[in-house]
Amino acid sequence: MFVKHETALKFDLAKGITSRIMGNGGNLMMVENVFVKGAIADVHAHPHEQSGYIVKGKFEFTLGEEVVILEKGESFYVQPNLLHGCVALEDGIVVDTFSPMREDFIKIAK
Repeated sequence: MFVKHETALKFDLAKGITSRIMGNGGNLMMVENVFVKGAIADVHAHPHEQSGYIVKGKFEFTLGEEVVILEKGESFYVQPNLLHGCVALEDGIVVDTFSPMREDFIKIAK
């Protein structure tokens, strides 16, 4: 499977966050999330494992009780069902991977 950026399935994850499904199949999914400064991914939990890489920008991440500032070149891992979220401290991009893939994202993508 090849996915071109301009034709990737796209959706608004939250106000100020545009997401594109850059690859999915089997038990894996990769999603690019473009944040505008101040955008918030509300604290939430899901049954999927998640790993993310900061491509651009600076973010305040919450993982359970821990709050950390992450920026370009840094990454994170979220175990299933752990409360997590983030705030974009500047414009940025985060690439997330999920296992198993997020069926809910497929349903809302255009």
